[in-house]
Amino acid sequence: MALYRASWARAALRGSAVNPGSFVTRELQFGRSVLAWGPPRTSKLHFSPKADVKNFYSYVVNKTKVINGKYHRFLGRHFPRFYVLYTIFLKGLRMFWTDAKKARRIKRHMWRHNIKFHQLPYREMEHLRQFRRDVTKCLFLGIVSIPPFANYLVFLLMYLFPRQLLIQHFWTPKQQIEFLDIYHALRKQSHSEILSYIERVVPLISDTELQWHLSQICTKIQCGTHPAKHDILVLRKCFSNHPLGMNHLRTAHLKALSRAMLLTPYLPSTLLRRRLKTQTVVIHQLDKALAKLGIGQLTAREVKSACYLRGLNSTYVAEDRCRTWLGEWLQISCSLKEAELSLLLHNVVLLSTNYLGTRR
Repeated sequence: MALYRASWARAALRGSAVNPGSFVTRELQFGRSVLAWGPPRTSKLHFSPKADVKNFYSYVVNKTKVINGKYHRFLGRHFPRFYVLYTIFLKGLRMFWTDAKKARRIKRHMWRHNIKFHQLPYREMEHLRQFRRDVTKCLFLGIVSIPPFANYLVFLLMYLFPRQLLIQHFWTPKQQIEFLDIYHALRKQSHSEILSYIERVVPLISDTELQWHLSQICTKIQCGTHPAKHDILVLRKCFSNHPLGMNHLRTAHLKALSRAMLLTPYLPSTLLRRRLKTQTVVIHQLDKALAKLGIGQLTAREVKSACYLRGLNSTYVAEDRCRTWLGEWLQISCSLKEAELSLLLHNVVLLSTNYLGTRR
């Protein structure tokens, strides 16, 4: 050992002991030391964080897809009814999330370019209107699910009351037809009540000719006749002032109109009037945007949805008849001024009650 140290020190002093590329290792073998000369060992570890993260992410995604596929096959084989509801729920979540992102893009565009709601194109206006209604309907579930373990109660309520608590994204195809029929039946119950309120105020109209026209249109509708658009437009003066103007309607009349518009009637008259005004103004703005776009640009689903919003049960009406009815509605709506929007609100009853194919 001493001899090895002396030789190493002598070589170091001379400056020619070891080349920079050489490497000296010392191996101890039970009391004796051996010099091992050779190149340094190279490490095989390569650090590339981005590649590692990407590979790990791909691995997790692939594993998740495999597990998810096995889980879906298990549910479909052993719990077919629950699997249908589960699939619809997941699809509904994806659709609702897509709607939320689109609504956010529209709102950002409005804010950046200082655009008002009524200045948007028809499809963007309709998307925002429907999304606001969906969020309002989901608000109750959000409040109920706040307490601990309340999510189990939420799932139970969603299963027991899908029509009242869930938006259309989470309805099955059968439920969509069934629930839309139920909603239309509820608003159709108020039609006769609204017509009776209109008949009661006929004597209060000062113009004799308008009295006759209003009485005639009520009689036609009650006898099952669909009125023409010019028969409705003649009455625009009756609905701009007393007694059928928006600010002159009585509370019972407002409640009946709220049911016809699928709005809750269990509010004070001031709030009922405000909600009806807001709803009617939005529909009027949509009508102007739709007239600018053209009914021919709408898909069949968009046409039926637009008709249903305006009071027509379009589920059982052919597409061409829906387009004809929507054209009549737009001609009436686009002819009205803001002070005459009470007529547009009552048009939900006047124009839709006896249209072909809707009497069930």
